[in-house]
Order: sequence, then C-alpha cells, then structure tokens
Amino acid sequence: MPGRKDKDPMPQTFQFTAHGRVNLIGEHTDYNDGWVLPTAIPQKTLVRITPTNGREIRCESKQEGARSFILGEERNTKSWIDYIQGATKILADSGQQLQAFELYVESDVPVGSGLSSSAALEIALLKSLRSAFQLQLRDEELARIGQRIENEFVGAKVGIMDQMACAFASFGEALYLDTKTLEIERLKLPLDEAELLVINSGVSHRNSDGGYNQRRSECEAACSALNIKSLREMQTSDLANLEALPEILKRRARHVITENQRVHDAVKAFKAKDLPRVGELFFASHASMRDDYAVSVPEIDFLVELCRAQKSIFGARLTGGGFGGSIVALAKLGTHREVVPPILAEYEKKWGISAKLLSP
Repeated sequence: MPGRKDKDPMPQTFQFTAHGRVNLIGEHTDYNDGWVLPTAIPQKTLVRITPTNGREIRCESKQEGARSFILGEERNTKSWIDYIQGATKILADSGQQLQAFELYVESDVPVGSGLSSSAALEIALLKSLRSAFQLQLRDEELARIGQRIENEFVGAKVGIMDQMACAFASFGEALYLDTKTLEIERLKLPLDEAELLVINSGVSHRNSDGGYNQRRSECEAACSALNIKSLREMQTSDLANLEALPEILKRRARHVITENQRVHDAVKAFKAKDLPRVGELFFASHASMRDDYAVSVPEIDFLVELCRAQKSIFGARLTGGGFGGSIVALAKLGTHREVVPPILAEYEKKWGISAKLLSP
C-alpha cells in the first residue's frame, strides 16, 4: 500500500495578525508630512494564506463572506476584497513573484470605527504574503505598500500613520511618528496612573468617501497658495500668514499647524506625567477638528461633552479620520467601570444608538 510519501503533501499555511490602532493625537497631519501619536488596541485582524495552483485567488471573510478574483486581472469592486486585489496588483507590478492562494480573514476591529480596520487587514495580509512567497520586504516597506493600496486601488488618499501603527505599535506605548521621515520614538504611556478609553460611537465612516479626500485637496490648495510643499513647514508662530487665504483653506491649514504643535506638547506632557495637560490637549484637538477641520459629527461631539462632565476623565477627542467613528479619552486609572456606563446610557437615550467601550 502506498505510504504518505506517495500522496500530495499537506498544503502549508501562513498566518499573521495585526492589531488596530487608536490615535491619541495628531489627526489629519500625516498626509501633511506632520507628526502623530498612535498606540495599539486589543482588537486585531487575522489573515491565513495557503498557496495553491492556477491563477484564481479565493478569499473568505468570517464577517463578509466569500469572493474570488484572477491574479493579474484585479478590478475595483467597492468591497472588502479590493484590499486583497490592491495588494496583489501592487506587489506584482513591482516585480514580486506571486502565485494563487486561498485566503481566510477574521477581525474584531470594527469597520468604520476610525481604528484602522483596513490598515490592520493590509498589514496582516502583507506579512502573510511576505512569508508565503518569501518576499524581501521590510516592515516599513509593507506600511508603504499598505498606503498605496488605499491611495491607488481603494481610492482613499490616506497618509501612512495607520499602516505604520499597525506594523509597529505595541501595547503600553505610543509611536511618536514623524510621517515625513518615518522616524519613530517609542513613548511609554503612564498606564500606572491613567487608562485610555476607546468608545465606538456606532456611527460608521469610510475614508474613501468624499469628505476625507476633499480635506486633503484643501490642504494641498492651501500649500499652493502659501508656496510651500507641505503644512509641516509652518509653525504656530506663522498663523498670521494664513489670513490671506480663503476662509475654508485658512481653517483647514490652521487645524493642521496647531495639531502638529499639540502632538509635540502632548509628548512632553506624557513624559512629565502631566495628565491634566494631556486632557486639555485632547479637548483642544477635538475642538479644532470640529470647528476648523469640520470632520466631527453631532453624535461624536455629544460623547466628548459627556466625557467632559466626568471629573475622572482628563480629556477626550474624536480619533481617526472623522465623519463618525470613535473617541479616545484619558481617565484616572480604574475608573472606567464607574464612568462609562452612564455615558453609554445617556448617549443611547439621546441618539437611539448603542455606543460600545472597546478598551480597556
């Protein structure tokens, strides 16, 4: 009787996970060559790949169902599979050797929550492809490819923060990231004194929708009018130079310039364990996103104001691209069990939507 050696070998699988991220401060600064301060959250995305023969790539998502496409014939479908298609197209176009595969993905990073569900998928996918097909790519290169998937295939003109955070961030520390140079300083968070609350509003957003890309175009228009390459070049001492701009462009540029400064100030405050100062910066950041950048929504504003009314919460702000999503708040250690339930109850009473505490 034939032994195991006469049978086809068991197919090898390659599996990686990537955690979502919450951005503590520094919103809409990354595509302006600015600074950001993200950290990892417990929720993660798992991708499992099994190389196969032929050209058909079969994909199954525990949350979204099954789809397939032909390697080399990628087409935008406005669905979750576009992240897979974008990866195979960009890798192949850059000379990487791929073959067909079966893919399985599952995730508990809420889609549309502003917590990098798409970037977590991209990084877990790219790490799995790197391992399966022995691609010589560093983590930083994977982050850049992930950004290209969004920019060139999905149609969201995002910066590189999300992909860098999903590739490099760890629990208990934030990445003080310069998005122009990609230099990283790992900042230990004072979690012996405080806790980060991440609350999903239940109002979903999509970065590929028009509002996000419009903000980027407005920043580019402001730079053109100011004769600079990026808003990174301007400091808060230069704000008077914005007065010559049209009102919309002035407000967009003012947010980015002041938000960059808030990132630097927050890093100093975290290092000094000056938690009230961090809270002030969170609230100021939210006001700037609401008023100057116009990316908040009434439900998010209400959540932030509910946090402001809690003495044990130092500060709160919209996190992520906006137009829905989540808030992040800094609170005294061990107080979330006391303060969060009334916030969620009041929110649901007001809007008829169930918000959810995702962390801690």
